[in-house]
Amino acid sequence: MGVLESIGEPRDLRGLTDRQLDDLALEIRDFMVEKVSKTGGHLGPNLGMVEITLAMHRVFDSPRDRLIYDTGHQAYVHKIVTGRAKGFDHLKQAGGLSGYPSQAESEHDIVENSHASTALSYADGLAKAYRLRGEDRHVVALIGDGGLTGGMAWEALNNIADAKDLKLVIIVNDNGRSYSPTVGGLATHLAGLRTNPRYEKILDVVKTNLGRTPLVGAPMYEVLHGVKKGLKDMVAPQGMFEDLGLKYVGPIDGHDRKAMETALTNAKAFGGPVIVHAVTQKGFGYGAAEQDDEDNFHSPAAFDPLTGRPTKVKGREWTDVFAEELVAIGHRRPDVVAITAAMLYPTGLNKFADAFPDRTFDVGIAEQHAVTSAAGLAMGGLHPVVGLYATFLNRAFDQVLMDVALHKCGVTFVLDRSGVTGSDGPSHNGMWDMSILQLVPGLRLAAPRDGARLVELLNEAVDVDDAPTVLRFAKGAVFADIEAIDRAGDCDILAATGKDVLLIGVGSMAATAVDVAERLGAQGFGVTVVDPRWVKPVDPALIDLAAEHRFVVTIEDNGRVGGCGAAIAQVLRDAGVSTPIRDFGIPQRFLDHAPRPTVLAEIGLTGQALARDIIELIASHGEDGPEQATQPGTPSRGASGA
Repeated sequence: MGVLESIGEPRDLRGLTDRQLDDLALEIRDFMVEKVSKTGGHLGPNLGMVEITLAMHRVFDSPRDRLIYDTGHQAYVHKIVTGRAKGFDHLKQAGGLSGYPSQAESEHDIVENSHASTALSYADGLAKAYRLRGEDRHVVALIGDGGLTGGMAWEALNNIADAKDLKLVIIVNDNGRSYSPTVGGLATHLAGLRTNPRYEKILDVVKTNLGRTPLVGAPMYEVLHGVKKGLKDMVAPQGMFEDLGLKYVGPIDGHDRKAMETALTNAKAFGGPVIVHAVTQKGFGYGAAEQDDEDNFHSPAAFDPLTGRPTKVKGREWTDVFAEELVAIGHRRPDVVAITAAMLYPTGLNKFADAFPDRTFDVGIAEQHAVTSAAGLAMGGLHPVVGLYATFLNRAFDQVLMDVALHKCGVTFVLDRSGVTGSDGPSHNGMWDMSILQLVPGLRLAAPRDGARLVELLNEAVDVDDAPTVLRFAKGAVFADIEAIDRAGDCDILAATGKDVLLIGVGSMAATAVDVAERLGAQGFGVTVVDPRWVKPVDPALIDLAAEHRFVVTIEDNGRVGGCGAAIAQVLRDAGVSTPIRDFGIPQRFLDHAPRPTVLAEIGLTGQALARDIIELIASHGEDGPEQATQPGTPSRGASGA
């Protein structure tokens, strides 16, 4: 029996010999490669976290001592040693194990928000709470994978440094990467520690001295500082963390479990906030991940564990269409520049960066800075395109509102992974953007239904230089093109069989709306299907169309509260149009992780479910059938494979 099979909870680690712990580390890496190769998931970050996690659980007493993970995708090893190994067969699947910490799964998890740069703020507040309540408990915050490039982390450090008696240990997992290589002055500084020719010698001295020193508390300070302050200063003259007034240990080889245990034991005993700087390699121990220059297998889909190659050929995705068209625009428009927040490859901006390296800016995990920097670029006569995941724009709402929109800056925001993303769970669903952006004066918001419209709307967006524009699209394979049969204002009409229902399909829901129209047509109802293309501001043409129909129905891949349906309803009320309207969208709750089709089915955003609901809506108004005869099942439409 392997060592891993004997581990059901953290206390099982404490009786193991060094040899058993070394074997366990190998088994955990093999286990993760085997499981993630079938389900997909965040493999690279966790391969680099094995020894750190084992050391954390041997030194601290979870769940009494609280372990908080920044960018929670680094918690797979933590899940394994807290009794959840069997759940990895269904990682990120419906009803299975979450890809992030989850309070519902284990008492060992407390923070499950997987947005970066937040752990130190959680830890600061939690440690202060324990101090005020007189509880002898430690808080351990694990940050890394680019998390220290976020300004919120430094706001937290500024406060933590002023609280001298907090029982708080901060582990910096310094692997030089977020998704891609970490950028910025901080990254350069930490990289200097990793690449200094004296580094290996210093690690040896740190291990030796920490191992020989039994003292704890204040007398331990000199050793905790990485042997002697003079030696550390020779390598890291800026004294970055110490300048904040924080005790600093490191750099420590994060793949040396014994060194990590010694450092964490002494940091725990110090009695105040301590930073332990661990240097690791993302993807460590699995050759395919170590050699992957793009992101060290940050979050691969299913793959062959022997070769590291994907087991399924990925089709053309929304991101690919955007990436290619932006490069084409870049060749025509020398004023167009690109900005991203540590998402160069995931948002497709790597292709623009390859073509125009001097016009591409990766600011690290710093969405607020990215947005206001974009405003500055626009003020300087350029047209910035900011590529983010939809869920991460939430973090920079104030900057969009006050720094971009107030100044009428021509900035285009491209929001990848909008709507239901599914398997990454509640914090990654892009279900908020079309609601919060409704509040921004002057902002224009586009939602393409297919690849052709993405190209079309992106070009229209970058032509707007006196207001912010937003383009949002879904995760995964791009939909087959659905051609319009007519136009009303700037709206595309996709089907027109009668005046019973005006069906407004927003963005990725346009294809679903066409499906719904076919189902309603089979029941004898006449339907007009409209894709607004630009959903903010509401096109006045929709007012006239709504007045001509018996019912108006909107479908969107966004939260219902304050979304496009709500905006359209308000415009119709203001115009005195009394046509009954029903908005369908994502319920305003945090959605459990599951593949996108599964989630859409669960919340009723499928053709079959929507058609049934619309027929019930008509019946609830005392109208049992269509107003006029139509030929069942033959809506007029232009589509290819929809």
